[in-house]
Amino acid sequence: MKDHNLERLYDAHASGLFHYLVTFTKTEADARDLLQELFIRLARGVEMDLQSEKAFLYRLAHNLAIDWLRRRKVRWDSEEQLLKELDGGGQRAADPDAALLARGFADAMKTLPDEQRTIVQLKLWDGLTFEEIAETQGIPLNTAASRYRYALEKLRTLLRPLYEELQ
Repeated sequence: MKDHNLERLYDAHASGLFHYLVTFTKTEADARDLLQELFIRLARGVEMDLQSEKAFLYRLAHNLAIDWLRRRKVRWDSEEQLLKELDGGGQRAADPDAALLARGFADAMKTLPDEQRTIVQLKLWDGLTFEEIAETQGIPLNTAASRYRYALEKLRTLLRPLYEELQ
C-alpha cells in the first residue's frame, strides 16, 4: 500500500478503530498495540476486498481483537472504558444528572449480550452503517439490524426509570 494512502487511512480511521479496539482490550496500551498491528498489516500490502474501506478496516480490527482475546483466553468488560468516556475521560461531569445518566447507561450496556453490545458500539460511537456492521461482524444485514433493535429496546426498558427520575 502506498504511503500516502496509508497515511490517509490512518488520519480518517485510526481514532475510531482505537476506540473500537479498547472495547475489546479494556486498556489503551493493548488497543494501541493492536492498532499498530493493523496498520503494519496494511503497510505490508493486505488487499482491501470489501466495498467499504471503513467496513474492511473494522473487520480487520475485529479479527485482530478476537485473536488477541483467544490468545489470552480472557474476556474483559469494555463498559469501564465507556463509562470513563461518558464521564469525560475520568473527570467529574459538571452536571450530576449527566454523570448519573452516564453511569446508568454504562450499567445498562453491561447487561446486553456481547453480540448486541458490539453492534451498539459500532453504530452509535463509531458511526458505521448497518451494511458496514454486517460486513465487520460477518453477519447478515438483517441480523445486525435486529440485534441493534433488540439492544435499544432493552436499553429503553432499563433506562426509563432513571430518565423519569431525572425529569
